[in-house]
Amino acid sequence: MPTDTTPIDTDYLVIGAGTSGLAFADTLLGQSGAHITLVDRRGKPGGHWNHAYPFVTLHQPSAFYGVNSQALGSGRKDSAGLNAGLYELATGAEICAYFDSVLQHTLLPSGRVAWHPMSQVLEDGPEGPRIENLLTGVVQRVNVRRKIVDARYLGPDIPATHTPRFQVEPGARLVAPNALPGLAEGGAGAPLPRHYVVIGAGKTAMDTALWLLGTGVPASAITWVKPREAWLVNRITTQPAPEFFFEAIGSQAEQMAAFGAATSVEDLYLRLEACGALLRVDTGRMPTMFHLATVSTAEVAALRTLQNIVRLGHVQRVAPGRLVLDGGEAALPADALFIDCTASAVAPRPVLPIFHDGPPGSPGRIVLQIVRLPQPAFSAAAIAYVEAHDEAYPDTAAKNAVCATVPFPHTLADYPRAVAVGMQNQFRWGQDKALRHWMRESRLDGFGRLMSQVAPDDTAKLAVLARYKESAIAAMANLPRLMAAAAG
Repeated sequence: MPTDTTPIDTDYLVIGAGTSGLAFADTLLGQSGAHITLVDRRGKPGGHWNHAYPFVTLHQPSAFYGVNSQALGSGRKDSAGLNAGLYELATGAEICAYFDSVLQHTLLPSGRVAWHPMSQVLEDGPEGPRIENLLTGVVQRVNVRRKIVDARYLGPDIPATHTPRFQVEPGARLVAPNALPGLAEGGAGAPLPRHYVVIGAGKTAMDTALWLLGTGVPASAITWVKPREAWLVNRITTQPAPEFFFEAIGSQAEQMAAFGAATSVEDLYLRLEACGALLRVDTGRMPTMFHLATVSTAEVAALRTLQNIVRLGHVQRVAPGRLVLDGGEAALPADALFIDCTASAVAPRPVLPIFHDGPPGSPGRIVLQIVRLPQPAFSAAAIAYVEAHDEAYPDTAAKNAVCATVPFPHTLADYPRAVAVGMQNQFRWGQDKALRHWMRESRLDGFGRLMSQVAPDDTAKLAVLARYKESAIAAMANLPRLMAAAAG
């Protein structure tokens, strides 16, 4: 392969220019004098958002997303639609434009960030890491003075490029959600379907069903194939502004009380539902999945209008006019369009330490993961802050101690452990004055600011804070029992 003999010198080699990579680079840039080399296989920053289906939006308010130095969105509340009354949710197109702005107007003008699009990092040679330009084949060696940062580890499976795990028989029409807005542009030889089959139980499936309903497709023309039921986060509990203090911080206190009082994992979820923190579409069925998908009560009400629900396990085969599933077959209209919404945004991966020492003479490594659920942007920014302050965290052990990896819950029983690790992180951060101050000033940590800005004479809000602290102590005492019950 062609080689450029001029090596690249940098302090940090960041692999991946999605949300985590950009949030890390942005904070590291602001907290240090380091030079950063940013590499991505795509032609533009934004990671998987470059391939998102056109009607996708964030689950939670834009205020919690992006990079620390630049706001995402205008800070408005939606006045129409299923998110009316709540703070705006950026669309996929808005997020891509935002990340491009971050790169062009913040990172590159600093003079300390080098951008290598359409490139990949090679690490399998004895000479150390190299960057290969995918268009030209030119390879350059990289001299990494500090660390290699892997921002790809928690990357999602993308619906647009996902390969379904089931068979598709000839004549069956299967598309990704990305294809739906362009169906009417298919030409005279492609008749529009009159029935739609949404395959999947997660947030992509919910987004797809809601989009179909919003475009005027009647609920009777939609079949939803749900192998399982999901618990969902009530979006009103995630609002970042003072007028939602009681819904947001009050809900945190209620959730801590639930963790402190729960006698089993099932009891925990029922308590979280009873206090309004969690929702479910079908109240007659106990969910078996919780991936922190976040919805409004209006979205849940719309999803409940769907009556053609197939609950026969996972799909094994799709064919014209029928589905073959684990538990049997389902008949469908002959012209039904199947929509594959089975790509997983949270594929199980082993939990790794975030900070790693390299072999003698080699750079260390940072594997970006979650330190606070469910916030990848805040997590990456917090990791960058810790990395930038060697005076406070002088070695890998000290950095990992303050940035313990929070495991993403893949089963209902995983959630108590995730909450326990997150609370331990929060406790350590609270003991660190400089880190605590940075977090309270960070736009990505809206709840911390809400809590710190309570006026000393606001007795109602102070009572909520007092209940939160008291309930958190009880939760930490009870979480080991919940985790033991779940393991048993």
